[in-house]
Amino acid sequence: MTRRVKLIILAVTLILVVLLSLQLSGQSMFAALKGLLGGSLGSLANISGTLKETTPLLMLGVGVYLALRAGLFNIGIEGQYTVGALACSAVVTRVGGVPGMLLGLGAGIAAGAAWAYLPGWIKAVRGGHEVITTIMLNNVALYLSSYLIAGPMKPADAGYPITAEPKAGTMLPVFKFGSLQISVTLILGIIAVVVLRRWLQRSVAGYELQATGANPRAGSYAGINVKSVTIRAMLVSGAIGGLAGAFQLLTFQPKFQEGFSSGYGYDALGVALLASSSPYLLVPAAFFFGLLNKGGQVIALDGIPKGVTSIVLACVVIFVAALRYQKEAVND
Repeated sequence: MTRRVKLIILAVTLILVVLLSLQLSGQSMFAALKGLLGGSLGSLANISGTLKETTPLLMLGVGVYLALRAGLFNIGIEGQYTVGALACSAVVTRVGGVPGMLLGLGAGIAAGAAWAYLPGWIKAVRGGHEVITTIMLNNVALYLSSYLIAGPMKPADAGYPITAEPKAGTMLPVFKFGSLQISVTLILGIIAVVVLRRWLQRSVAGYELQATGANPRAGSYAGINVKSVTIRAMLVSGAIGGLAGAFQLLTFQPKFQEGFSSGYGYDALGVALLASSSPYLLVPAAFFFGLLNKGGQVIALDGIPKGVTSIVLACVVIFVAALRYQKEAVND
């Protein structure tokens, strides 16, 4: 059986999985598709909601993509996003204005980088797998944030675990064009994609990072300090994750509370995998995930389980991974 036939069988199987899931939910495929597209693209307000969901996914996707190019699977971007937002909140609730905003963003970057350093060091020096260490640190970030917002960071007048409101002048702008809203953080995310692509293609550090990810042993023979590159890649990836958390806090969710992330860090893994061939593909991949997230919220109100969108995402990721595998196998 040829690889092309195998891919066709895989595609048909995935489509059947989606259809079966919809059938079990008691809804038709057309009703689900109509609700999904209408809820995400049916009006300027819905498009704004989709762009809002796209924004954190894009910046987090940049962080995961960079780590992937270094041969690292940074599942810990979820925890780095969480501690970045928490550190930013600790600053902007005490310092106002532009200084508070800049210090808050810096705190988010530093917290995310610090949270990623240990997995990077363990991977480079001790050979421990980053998937295990970052998953464990995700849980640490979750429970640490729960403790802080229920205790030291909780305002005296708050009735439930939450942080205080940021000081005046610290929030990032959102541009409004009638019912359409576009945040400055989305624009910064697109700029980050362009910068990442140019850095990977035109810098010595970018070359060393990709060479390390492609073949660490060959990179070492070529004179690359593989351990140093591995640690730096995790630090930068974590810093981007922390910055994404700070962006989210200063744009859409000014108070940190339980469920702040909504699983954006895990969705960003799928974004980066879909865009594996080029950083520029991070933009449509993040928009696709944002569309499904926003549309899934709407169809859930119509009785269609929101988990259907997760099944669709999983099927897309599996199919794209299979296509990538086939391409690499042909090239070999």
